This record gives sequence, structure tokens and C-alpha cells, in this order.
Amino acid sequence: MEPVFSGVGVALVTLFDDDGRVDVPGTADLAGRLAETGLDAFVVGGSTGEAYALEEEERRTLLVAVRDVLPDGVALLAGTGAPSARQAIALTRTAAEVGATAALVLSPLRSADPRPYYDAVAKGAPDLPLLAYHFPGMTPPGISMAHLRDLPVVGLKDSTGDPNRLLEELTTYDGHTYVGSSALGHPAHRRHPGAGQRRAGGLHRGLPRRCRGPAAPRRPPRLVAPVPPGGQGAHGRPLGCLGCDPDGLTPQVRPWGRSS
Repeated sequence: MEPVFSGVGVALVTLFDDDGRVDVPGTADLAGRLAETGLDAFVVGGSTGEAYALEEEERRTLLVAVRDVLPDGVALLAGTGAPSARQAIALTRTAAEVGATAALVLSPLRSADPRPYYDAVAKGAPDLPLLAYHFPGMTPPGISMAHLRDLPVVGLKDSTGDPNRLLEELTTYDGHTYVGSSALGHPAHRRHPGAGQRRAGGLHRGLPRRCRGPAAPRRPPRLVAPVPPGGQGAHGRPLGCLGCDPDGLTPQVRPWGRSS
């Protein structure tokens, strides 16, 4: 089974104007500048993109705008997780219609067994590869390893930052694993190079050249594009550019105008 992408991807923030409206041109411009750093994939409408604050049509519009600025060969992943399978199916069908590479489907909140949910999404939107999204900090309890092996998905994004869970995924799960924690992305390359057959890459929020392991191709050193002044999330918190601390492992938000 071919991976959705190999390398490093970014979970794209969604920009909003001062009145709380989605800034589609600004978000697309940010994506275009980030693409120049050599990223391999973009997630639009994921947890970092505050998808819960977006209407369905806004999510479609963002997908189209970002799709149009990405270079050929860069994967476009659409966040399509929702409280119900019915909603997730509709979002996944939309993602397929606009040309997304795959859907990133967050597990539903308080679901002890997410298998029926993922089965329904796979049947209702069969034209798009699915990645399961394990993030129990956002939608507890997440996806157990026992359930993960039964899901109709091509792989998993794991944002727990749990090294024991990651080790179990790399050694016992046959699907492709994408690391959503920058703190674990580099050690996964370094400590388990043989698991690269299944660990296809990472979806980080740091500099792509910092997140790549020794076996990954090097890119020219470029800083990520900063968020313009006034750009903010749906909660009104100012957004900055995303950098890494000196050891290159842990991402941190740098407010606009500060150099350190």
C-alpha cells in the first residue's frame, strides 16, 4: 500500500480577520510561502486549522484556495473528522470533489469503539484514501491499538507525543504512521530507520528542515513564512510564525516582530 505522502507535512493554521471572518486569500498566501520551504504535504481544516470554527462551505473554499497554490506533487490532506459519521461523510465527499489527496479523519468524541464510525465514512466516501487521526487530548479517548488494526484506513496520524504508543505503532501496525508531535518525529527517524517502510513521515508545526531525519532528503535552509500582522485564530489569539527551539525538536510560537 503506497503512503499518502512521504516526508514532512504541515498542519496549516486558518487565518481570520478582525471581524472573525475567514481570511481565505491570506491563508492561501501563507500556504504558498510555506510550500517554498520544501514541505511535502499540507493539512487544511485540521485541529490546528480550527476546523470546528468553520462552516462546511468555508472548508471547501479553503481547500480549493490552498490546492491552487501548492506545487505539483505536494499532498493536500483535508481534515474531515466530525461528531457524526453523516457529517464526516459529507466533508470527505467534498474533499474528494475538490481534488484532495486524502482525508484526515479525527476520531469522534467519547466513542469507546470508533470502528463503526470509520466503516461508515469509508463506505459513504469511497473515492478518497482515509487517514485515521488519533488525538485523545482533543477527542478522548482516541483510537486504541486493538481498534486501529481493524479500521478501513491507509494509515494514522498520531498527535499524542507518547513514545510508547509510537513504538507500538511502528512495530505492530501495518499501516503508514505519521507523527503529529515534533518532539517525536526526529527520534522516530533516528531510532527506528527500519520502520520507515511503515512510518511515512510527519505532520509537524516546525521548520521542515529541523523535522527531517538523517535518512530524509535535505532541503535548502529556509525560514517558514510568518503570519501577517493582525492574523489571528478564531479564539482571537494572535498567531505568529512557527519555529523550533535550538535542539530542533520542540516547536514554539514566535509572536510577530520578535526574533527570539
